Amino acid sequence: MSKQNTIASLGTLVRLRSTEVERLQADLARQETMRARYQATVERLTDLAVGSGPSARPETKLSPALALNCGNYKQAVFALADTQRTDLHLHEANMAVSQRNLTQAWTRRELLGKVLSQHEAAFAREQDRAQRKQEDDIATQSWLAGRTG
Repeated sequence: MSKQNTIASLGTLVRLRSTEVERLQADLARQETMRARYQATVERLTDLAVGSGPSARPETKLSPALALNCGNYKQAVFALADTQRTDLHLHEANMAVSQRNLTQAWTRRELLGKVLSQHEAAFAREQDRAQRKQEDDIATQSWLAGRTG
């Protein structure tokens, strides 16, 4: 009975590890979605700043106030893009940690799964041996009964 308890306990641990792996996978998927958003935001901000037109080129003949305003706008958008880029890099670093945690959790689950399989196989061999011994005992008793009868 102790073997069955061990197998049941290991089965529970494998299920718990599987749940942990699934949770970490879902978390990493959410982080990937967020990373894609950061990346898209950085690209849009960069395109917005570049596409906002000339700020102070003499051939455009903008008034000094308008040129200053355009320059300040571009500078603010580039600064915002840099902030988003920094946030993106920090987020990617967090994702790397999450990926490492997922890999470790998956490895723990796989190792426990192998231990569980080994225990189940050993238990099955024991059950098979016991069944064969019982069949041998019955055959021996039958042979002895036939021999004396």
